[in-house]
Amino acid sequence: MNTLTIIAVASGGALGATLRLLINGFVNKYVPHTLPFGTLTVNLLGSLIIGMLFAYFHFNTHLSPHLKTFMVTGILGALTTYSTFAIESFFLLESGQYGHAFANMALNLFGTILLAGIGYIMVLNLAK
Repeated sequence: MNTLTIIAVASGGALGATLRLLINGFVNKYVPHTLPFGTLTVNLLGSLIIGMLFAYFHFNTHLSPHLKTFMVTGILGALTTYSTFAIESFFLLESGQYGHAFANMALNLFGTILLAGIGYIMVLNLAK
């Protein structure tokens, strides 16, 4: 890993995190919600964008790896890690690895929820 890669990720990450804050805030302010639609919006948007970018990269192999890292790991990584999970699951499905795809989806969905709950409960109990 070199300095340019680190700068690409850091600058993209700053942009992605800022976009997440703005989009999340906007959606939660203007869309009546009983679900976290701000988070859903950034996850869906990030998933759409990563799919579009990977398709674009497929046809444009001459692009700088630093530009790709800036956009995918930097911006989308800070906007949402869900986009990475989505494209990885799609690639598993596309390649016919259905068992692996569904295991990946189930483990990511239920595992993250379970661990978020465990972490939440741990901190609540430690704070008592």
